[in-house]
Amino acid sequence: VQLQASGGGLVQAGGSLRLSCVASGSILYINRMAWYRQAPGKQRELVAVITGGGSTNYADSVKGRFTISRDNAKNTVYLQTDTLKPEDTAVYLCNAVIVQVGTYSPRDFWGKGTQVTVSS
Repeated sequence: VQLQASGGGLVQAGGSLRLSCVASGSILYINRMAWYRQAPGKQRELVAVITGGGSTNYADSVKGRFTISRDNAKNTVYLQTDTLKPEDTAVYLCNAVIVQVGTYSPRDFWGKGTQVTVSS
Protein backbone atom coordinates (compact mmCIF):
# COMPACT_ATOMS: atom_id res chain seq x y z
CA VAL A 1 0.00 0.00 0.00
CA GLN A 2 1.23 3.49 -0.87
CA LEU A 3 -0.08 6.96 -0.16
CA GLN A 4 0.73 9.70 -2.67
CA ALA A 5 0.05 13.31 -1.70
CA SER A 6 -0.10 16.22 -4.15
CA GLY A 7 -1.44 19.73 -4.52
CA GLY A 8 1.03 21.71 -2.46
CA GLY A 9 2.74 24.85 -3.68
CA LEU A 10 3.56 28.49 -3.06
CA VAL A 11 0.62 30.80 -2.42
CA GLN A 12 0.12 34.28 -1.04
CA ALA A 13 -1.57 34.83 2.31
CA GLY A 14 -5.31 34.64 1.91
CA GLY A 15 -5.05 32.18 -0.96
CA SER A 16 -6.21 28.59 -1.27
CA LEU A 17 -4.85 25.18 -2.15
CA ARG A 18 -6.51 21.80 -2.51
CA LEU A 19 -4.39 18.87 -1.35
CA SER A 20 -5.09 15.32 -2.46
CA CYS A 21 -3.82 11.98 -1.23
CA VAL A 22 -4.47 8.75 -3.10
CA ALA A 23 -4.05 5.32 -1.53
CA SER A 24 -3.12 2.46 -3.84
CA GLY A 25 -2.34 -1.23 -3.51
CA SER A 26 -4.13 -4.24 -2.05
CA ILE A 27 -6.74 -2.34 -0.09
CA LEU A 28 -9.74 -4.02 1.47
CA TYR A 29 -10.99 -1.08 3.50
CA ILE A 30 -9.79 2.36 4.54
CA ASN A 31 -10.87 3.46 7.98
CA ARG A 32 -9.57 6.75 9.36
CA MET A 33 -7.84 9.20 7.00
CA ALA A 34 -6.04 12.29 8.19
CA TRP A 35 -3.75 15.17 7.32
CA TYR A 36 -0.84 16.16 9.52
CA ARG A 37 1.71 18.90 9.05
CA GLN A 38 5.24 19.52 10.17
CA ALA A 39 7.03 22.85 10.01
CA PRO A 40 10.83 23.16 10.37
CA GLY A 41 11.86 22.86 14.00
CA LYS A 42 8.35 21.99 15.14
CA GLN A 43 6.58 18.80 16.10
CA ARG A 44 4.22 17.08 13.72
CA GLU A 45 0.64 18.14 14.41
CA LEU A 46 -2.73 16.74 13.43
CA VAL A 47 -4.56 19.12 11.10
CA ALA A 48 -7.77 17.25 10.25
CA VAL A 49 -9.21 13.75 10.42
CA ILE A 50 -12.15 12.02 8.77
CA THR A 51 -13.50 8.65 9.87
CA GLY A 52 -14.79 5.87 7.67
CA GLY A 53 -18.29 7.09 8.44
CA GLY A 54 -17.49 10.65 7.41
CA SER A 55 -17.18 12.34 10.80
CA THR A 56 -14.56 15.07 10.86
CA ASN A 57 -12.43 16.87 13.39
CA TYR A 58 -10.00 19.77 13.04
CA ALA A 59 -7.17 21.44 14.88
CA ASP A 60 -8.34 24.69 16.45
CA SER A 61 -5.85 26.62 14.34
CA VAL A 62 -7.55 25.60 11.07
CA LYS A 63 -11.22 25.42 12.03
CA GLY A 64 -13.37 27.42 9.64
CA ARG A 65 -10.56 27.63 7.07
CA PHE A 66 -9.76 24.01 6.14
CA THR A 67 -12.14 21.26 5.02
CA ILE A 68 -11.32 17.56 4.89
CA SER A 69 -13.29 15.20 2.66
CA ARG A 70 -12.89 11.79 1.09
CA ASP A 71 -13.95 9.85 -1.99
CA ASN A 72 -14.14 6.20 -0.99
CA ALA A 73 -14.53 5.02 -4.59
CA LYS A 74 -11.18 6.62 -5.42
CA ASN A 75 -9.43 5.83 -2.11
CA THR A 76 -8.67 9.53 -1.88
CA VAL A 77 -8.70 12.11 0.88
CA TYR A 78 -8.72 15.84 0.21
CA LEU A 79 -7.85 18.91 2.24
CA GLN A 80 -9.28 22.20 1.00
CA THR A 81 -7.20 24.96 2.56
CA ASP A 82 -8.65 28.47 2.40
CA THR A 83 -7.61 31.82 3.84
CA LEU A 84 -4.07 30.53 4.19
CA LYS A 85 -1.69 32.20 6.62
CA PRO A 86 2.13 32.23 6.72
CA GLU A 87 1.96 30.07 9.83
CA ASP A 88 0.30 27.34 7.75
CA THR A 89 3.63 26.82 5.97
CA ALA A 90 4.69 23.21 6.45
CA VAL A 91 5.03 19.81 4.84
CA TYR A 92 1.55 18.28 4.80
CA LEU A 93 1.46 14.52 5.23
CA CYS A 94 -1.44 12.19 4.72
CA ASN A 95 -2.12 9.24 6.97
CA ALA A 96 -4.56 6.39 6.67
CA VAL A 97 -5.56 3.34 8.67
CA ILE A 98 -5.99 0.58 6.11
CA VAL A 99 -7.03 -3.04 6.14
CA GLN A 100 -5.23 -4.85 3.35
CA VAL A 101 -6.63 -7.67 1.23
CA GLY A 102 -5.85 -11.00 2.86
CA THR A 103 -5.57 -9.55 6.34
CA TYR A 104 -8.07 -8.32 8.87
CA SER A 105 -5.80 -6.16 10.95
CA PRO A 106 -5.75 -2.40 10.32
CA ARG A 107 -2.36 -0.82 9.77
CA ASP A 108 -1.12 2.75 9.80
CA PHE A 109 0.28 4.11 6.52
CA TRP A 110 1.97 7.44 5.74
CA GLY A 111 2.58 9.36 2.53
CA LYS A 112 5.74 11.38 1.89
CA GLY A 113 3.97 14.73 2.08
CA THR A 114 3.55 17.83 -0.02
CA GLN A 115 5.07 21.25 0.72
CA VAL A 116 2.77 24.21 1.36
CA THR A 117 4.43 27.61 1.52
CA VAL A 118 2.41 30.74 2.30
CA SER A 119 4.05 34.09 1.69
CA SER A 120 3.03 37.24 3.56
